[in-house]
Amino acid sequence: MNAAMSDRITAAVEAMPAFPKSVQKILVLTRDINSPPKDLVGVIGKDPVLTVKILRVVNSAYYSLPKQITSIGHAVVFLGFNTIKNLALSIAAIGMLPDKNDAGFDSHAYFMHSLVTAGIAKRLAAKTADADPMDCFSAGLLHDFGKIVFTQYLPQEFKRALETSAADGSSLHLALQAFAGADHAEVGAMLLEKWRFAPAFVDVIRHQQPDSLTDSGMAACVFAANQISKRLGLCAGNEFVAALPSHAQMRLGGNLDELTSSLGDITRIVDEATVFARL
Repeated sequence: MNAAMSDRITAAVEAMPAFPKSVQKILVLTRDINSPPKDLVGVIGKDPVLTVKILRVVNSAYYSLPKQITSIGHAVVFLGFNTIKNLALSIAAIGMLPDKNDAGFDSHAYFMHSLVTAGIAKRLAAKTADADPMDCFSAGLLHDFGKIVFTQYLPQEFKRALETSAADGSSLHLALQAFAGADHAEVGAMLLEKWRFAPAFVDVIRHQQPDSLTDSGMAACVFAANQISKRLGLCAGNEFVAALPSHAQMRLGGNLDELTSSLGDITRIVDEATVFARL
């Protein structure tokens, strides 16, 4: 990467909005098994946008409640800590997606891909002893967030990379490295560092290529979920499906074909993703 491009990418990451403090607090609270529900309700109640969107989801046709829920306290009890955490993180991510962009990037397809990847990664966590399902969901949701930085601040380079990847079926990682000197994984990791996410999350986001994939349960789950999601036709500007490295196969107990088969019906994952994406 030349110095000028390096400066542009650094400036782009710095220009991204801060991660919402209310969501940061929710992530902390939901990791503490001793945290009382009233603390979570208190944080959400101070964020009117979060409140409205959580109530919209809980009262959607997806849950088919016989009576409308009108308080965050009841929503937390009904949905549970884990779903509230996933929903809050999703709302924060959606809030940073541009409605239109000069790169020709489909933001809705991106978010559906991210949500389905998150849901599959969460389910795959049961196959390995060292991966937390909720952490896998979070990492799956954010694994491609570097694309949003490119979309907003380096749209022409991103557009050329997208077109190249689509034309020859090659990896978007390689196309971005050619046109921008860095891929969306590196830029996404830089953003998570800015947002002060745990080093383990940053590491999973940064090392997504098969030849550099971190040897951890969370990395294996997110990588496999990403490939499976693309196999299902839920892509975000990159249809290239990479093979699962051998060390990830050992952690998860199979290759992509075997893992896809073992997931069974993922209709619920897709349906939940659709509900969240409508926000």
